[in-house]
Amino acid sequence: MSASLLTQSAVAVLLGTALGIGVCLLASLAPRVSAPPLVRRIAPYVRDIADPQGLGPVASPLPTLREAAHATIARVARLFGASDALTRRLSQAGWDMDAPTFRARQLLWALAGLACGALVVVASVVLGAFSPATVVVAPVFAAAGALVLDARLTHAARARTRRIEEELPTVLDFVALCMSAGEGILDSLRRVGAIGSGELTAEIRAAVIATGTGQPLAEALTDLGRRLDVVPLTRALDHLVAALERGAPLAAVLHAQAGDAREDAKRGLIEQAGRKEILMLLPLVFLILPLSVLYAVFPGIFLLRLGIG
Repeated sequence: MSASLLTQSAVAVLLGTALGIGVCLLASLAPRVSAPPLVRRIAPYVRDIADPQGLGPVASPLPTLREAAHATIARVARLFGASDALTRRLSQAGWDMDAPTFRARQLLWALAGLACGALVVVASVVLGAFSPATVVVAPVFAAAGALVLDARLTHAARARTRRIEEELPTVLDFVALCMSAGEGILDSLRRVGAIGSGELTAEIRAAVIATGTGQPLAEALTDLGRRLDVVPLTRALDHLVAALERGAPLAAVLHAQAGDAREDAKRGLIEQAGRKEILMLLPLVFLILPLSVLYAVFPGIFLLRLGIG
């Protein structure tokens, strides 16, 4: 009787979950009638600064229930707090969100994992394979969802940092070439940002836009290096800012920093090759050598078992 009651409860949970999802999907399509926020009202008038090419999505004048739900989740996610390391990783990964928004998304992933774990528990009850250990599945799935998003962020930050380090020597040489042709530092950076394609040129383009809105060039470059926290880029920008403040020849400084960046890249390749060499020994030690020993020893063991020799 208790097993039947448990099965009926599991079926009721499934039907209630399906009904709740359907109601939420229908409610998300209903617009919320209210005055548009200040950001939406002034966005068309500052498009030349915020989005010079006009490629950004046009926001709907009526916020929906989905946006209100995301705002509520963001407020709840602020309780988890944010650290400087998380903000730095978001900047390195190039994700267009702040730390509370990432915590909100992490909370959503945890809730999705919790829902999947709950479905597994309910399915085990319906199939008659329920055990007390199955209850642990839901919190494990929730923790896995949050950890998977964090791992994605870490991987994206490392990959983008590696691409920036690879692009740095070429970008510095291009800026030095433009300056040698007679252009100023700001015009050279603007040309690189307009012509180049890549992660570093996108960041340079953002720094040029910030300079156009009134921020000093030295401060914009310093903020760029501090936000990305890539050691070769930060060192090159610090030397460039120092040369700007002291009136040193910028083209020579940029050529020297490009050479240093290439040396750092060469040193990194040598270190990576050393690590890969150690990893290449693993299949040799654990696969090839045991098979060689097996091929050498097995015929002798087989002959001994047959009584030959």
